[in-house]
Amino acid sequence: MTEKQKYTRRKDDRGRILKDGETQLADGRYKFQYTDPAGNRRAIYAWRLIITDRTPPGKRDGKCLRDKEAEIEKDLFEGIDGKTAREMTLNEMFEVYMAGKVNLKQSTRTNYLYMYEKYVSEGLGKRTLQSIKYSDIKRFYNALITDMGFKPNSMEIINTILHPVFTLAVRDGYIRANPTEGVMADIKKSHNWEKPKRHALSIDEQAAFIDFIADSYEFSHWLPLFAVLLGTGCRIGELLGLRWEDVDFEAGTISINHNLIYRIQDTGKMALHITTPKTSAGCRTIPMLSDVREALYAQRRQQLKNREGKQQAEVDGYTGFIFTNRYGDVFKPELINRTICRICKAYNKQETERAEAENREPLLIRHFSAHNLRHTFCTRFCENETNIKVIQEIMGHSDISTTMNIYAEATEDKKREAFVNLEGKIKIC
Repeated sequence: MTEKQKYTRRKDDRGRILKDGETQLADGRYKFQYTDPAGNRRAIYAWRLIITDRTPPGKRDGKCLRDKEAEIEKDLFEGIDGKTAREMTLNEMFEVYMAGKVNLKQSTRTNYLYMYEKYVSEGLGKRTLQSIKYSDIKRFYNALITDMGFKPNSMEIINTILHPVFTLAVRDGYIRANPTEGVMADIKKSHNWEKPKRHALSIDEQAAFIDFIADSYEFSHWLPLFAVLLGTGCRIGELLGLRWEDVDFEAGTISINHNLIYRIQDTGKMALHITTPKTSAGCRTIPMLSDVREALYAQRRQQLKNREGKQQAEVDGYTGFIFTNRYGDVFKPELINRTICRICKAYNKQETERAEAENREPLLIRHFSAHNLRHTFCTRFCENETNIKVIQEIMGHSDISTTMNIYAEATEDKKREAFVNLEGKIKIC
């Protein structure tokens, strides 16, 4: 800049000297031009030069030009693409994120798309990345809880979707910080939320459940399925996807290598599909207990009796399923949980009547789902096995902390039981 140029700089209509890149247009607006990190020329506008200026009557109020410039200078210094953040919506960023998740399992992708479209896209999703702050995310999460009745598991899914989308926006240089960071911890604290802890059936509850099914005319045909669940610790999708070719009676093993899922698809309809386990730990071989072997033999006899002249069920090319109904169709997971509810309701009614007649306290079975039977198997296993790695491999836990938590809970009960038996057997005073 020459000596003459220093003293002939542009001024606004109030006589104030404008900085380099600043101009005042004929309509009174202020303009600032700059070059973004990609080398593109950009411009921003404002009706006020500084914060104390008044917005002209009838014009929309907003940040003054100098405040906008300060934000841009900070963005340029830190390599932030503020223009994209001001224009790109969360919906658009979500599309970029999902396009990059090439290895995402189809069932997980479908679930993510469904949850996002149903709860995010029409509201928060239409807002620009720069406009979404921590308080907006917290308000959105609270609304899902209070207005939509979301429980911890559903909230975790929403956060699992949104957190990495904003993380990608941070890494791509669109925003400085992830607005979802720490929100779930705050939500859990403010709602006094903890993920519901799955309970294992007690030994007495487990025995009562199995004995009732075995003696029941209405439910006895379910005995093989529940016996295998309780004797293998399979996930419900693993069990329902089991085929006869996955069972080696000679070697006494069961191969777990796929799941049967029933989920909403991209078409919006629910459908059965076969999918591989989420992690490599899910693929495993489970030794066959003698009671499990007998249960499978019983199921085979029952199936052959029911299947005469009926076509085998086929899901994604898989046939020969072990657990099917009398028409040869595979079971859907929710049917198993509904059946458990019916069994427990019938048992508790019968047990209450018997206890009253016998003048004793009834042994009632708490509400539980099919996954609690997996948890029950793991608990019984932990009560009788000390090798954590063996337990982890049989259960198919990818994270050993999951195994450790169940093991610690199971052994804690055993310690208390041991001390009850010890009571009065040691002279200590």
